[in-house]
Amino acid sequence: MGISRIKLTLYILITLSVLFTDTTFARTHYHKKQNRNHNQKGSNNGGERGSETPTIDPPPPSPDNGTVPSDPADPTNPTEPNSGPCVFDVRSYGAVGDGSTDDKEAFQSAWKAACAVESAVLLVPSDGNFMITATTFSGPCQPGLVFQIDGVLQPPGGPDCWPETDSKQQWLLFNQVEALTVKGSGTIEGNGEDWWNLPCKPHKGPHGSTLPGPCDSPALLRFFLSCKLTLKDLRIENSPKFHVKFDNCEGVHIEGLSINSPALSPNTDGIHIENTKSVGIYNSKISNGDDCISIGTGCSDVDIENVTCGPSHGISIGSLGVHNSQACVANITVRNTVIRHSDNGVRIKTWQGGTGSVTGLTFDTIYMEDVRNCIIIDQYYCLSKSCMNQSTAVYVSDVVYNNIRGTYDVRSPPIHFACSDSMPCTNITMSEVELLPFEGELVDDPFCWNAYGVQQTLTIPPITCLQDGEPEAVVERASFGC
Repeated sequence: MGISRIKLTLYILITLSVLFTDTTFARTHYHKKQNRNHNQKGSNNGGERGSETPTIDPPPPSPDNGTVPSDPADPTNPTEPNSGPCVFDVRSYGAVGDGSTDDKEAFQSAWKAACAVESAVLLVPSDGNFMITATTFSGPCQPGLVFQIDGVLQPPGGPDCWPETDSKQQWLLFNQVEALTVKGSGTIEGNGEDWWNLPCKPHKGPHGSTLPGPCDSPALLRFFLSCKLTLKDLRIENSPKFHVKFDNCEGVHIEGLSINSPALSPNTDGIHIENTKSVGIYNSKISNGDDCISIGTGCSDVDIENVTCGPSHGISIGSLGVHNSQACVANITVRNTVIRHSDNGVRIKTWQGGTGSVTGLTFDTIYMEDVRNCIIIDQYYCLSKSCMNQSTAVYVSDVVYNNIRGTYDVRSPPIHFACSDSMPCTNITMSEVELLPFEGELVDDPFCWNAYGVQQTLTIPPITCLQDGEPEAVVERASFGC
């Protein structure tokens, strides 16, 4: 019995010892977990998953925690918040940029690489003067491509330097591209003087005539069969022919351009569009030797605002209907524009013998300074005296002139409506038109021929020659095919 009591006592002591030891370890382990969890709550705003990790540094928050407005985030690439667009510097592809070396191959290589990457930038750096011969940049490309011109970009210096194998119709051609932006703080220099002095140019022969010889001259920038285009903030100057040309394009945004060439540089239209729809031209300055902006056939939904022109030949619709062709232009608005020291202000010009129509034009809030032919419709446009009056013409209708003010050159009447014998101009509206001589005496006899419309307010000078109503000769518009 004594031995049994001793064994029982030892068994009880050992059991109590084991139980006491396990409880102590459990408590100690529990306190360590609490301390670790407390530190992590202070680091990740209460994330519960942090308490499960044995590491000291807190883990990233769980994806299902969401974000709060104060969280920095890049929604396009949240795993790489500092990533930017891929930049393809033409120097990295061998461009020299010394103004004389032909860098065409480097530009084509850089274009090919940038074209294959979404939201890429082809960079023409600011520390170079890059000369390239005639080049085509073709698509399709990945969307969001930017052609960034921060330096000087120029063609060869005249027709004698132009490679025989290169096109003389355009210098830089952007073909079948979509969602392209061409912009930058640099200059596109056209080196046009030797082209202007070709014997075929109008000002080289006696009395404005031309002389025999080659006459092809390249447009500086041409966009063809392209859409969703942006052209902005560049300086473009001294083009051999048109500075910028868009044909068969849709969705064009032009803003902040500075276009410059001498007043006597022939055929140097600033911006020319044809067969192009949905165009906006804003906040730009254009000084050149031909039309500031010219709008050819096939154009519609064009908005022009806050543009300063001059010296120039003004803003022109046309010429249209040449060689008995059909021309269709509709929905053109020009507003908040200044035209200075120009041969024309706002002009519509068509050839005899054409067909089609020009409708829905609005010229609103335009200031003229020393301008000949401030407001003109000329349906007898001709480059020689041999043009004959014909039985068909492009139909002109629904034209509004509102708040047109300023001064004119007294060598020509400030208002001139010369409409076709066979196809009168109709529904012309005049409101708040006030044009005074820049110097000299008031010309108080505006010219009208076969023009119909209404004066909503008194016009200065008075335009009493505008006929009321609708002429009987006008046929249904559906027959014009536009």
